[in-house]
Amino acid sequence: MGAARLSLRGDWLAAVLACGDAAVLSHRSAAALWGLVRARNPIEVSARSGRGRIGRRVVIHEGRINPVDRTLEARIPVTTVARTLFDLAEVVDERRLERAFEEADRLNLLEMRALEDVCDRGFGRRALRPIRRLIGEAREPVGGRSDLEERFALFGVEHGLPPYEANVEVLGHEVDAFWPRQGLIAELDSWSFHSHRNAFEGDRTKDVGRQVAGYRAIRVTDRRLRNEAGQLAGEIRQLLELGAAESSRVMSLEVV
Repeated sequence: MGAARLSLRGDWLAAVLACGDAAVLSHRSAAALWGLVRARNPIEVSARSGRGRIGRRVVIHEGRINPVDRTLEARIPVTTVARTLFDLAEVVDERRLERAFEEADRLNLLEMRALEDVCDRGFGRRALRPIRRLIGEAREPVGGRSDLEERFALFGVEHGLPPYEANVEVLGHEVDAFWPRQGLIAELDSWSFHSHRNAFEGDRTKDVGRQVAGYRAIRVTDRRLRNEAGQLAGEIRQLLELGAAESSRVMSLEVV
């Protein structure tokens, strides 16, 4: 896996170098280098001239990159995270863009001021509307954990989910919602409480420990609760059904 990663970075660097001194890795390839999306072909590079393809593996986006939007990562010239998200907004759908935006936040790579500056320089670009929407949602004041918990409780009633235990301890940590018979934990994530690297890493460590102990866990973000309530309810319902089936199987084995 490590060798494959080094090989991929070598391909990215070779593609950038082939496109001239001012070229940088950009768009989906830059997002992959920053860890915001999965790597894919073709490799995308922004350069001053030469829009089109180099062979079958490299696509060139012609245009000038402002010096403040350029940086080095793993010794590869690449667009900054802010510029990468801005460019990404023009080549992926809004759901994929939202996921990349959230991943940048979780990895503590998201700089709102830098993203706003990119927007200020991007007059007339298609990326302005989706990026400004995400900035606006991120800037919205969050009512706090109690507000999110109240809305999750109402969400559960509206979608006919079974009752759960709130704010109980599981494996030494308090969880927001717990269905003990099905072994399902729901954690409520908001911008205010989960916007830095330490919180992200700690949450994932707890998730692994819960899986090892036989629990399932789902993270409920403020955005999903607002915009994807129906899909979220369906996912929770499926997890509850899986947990109930597993519980019944274990009980049958114990009886035998």
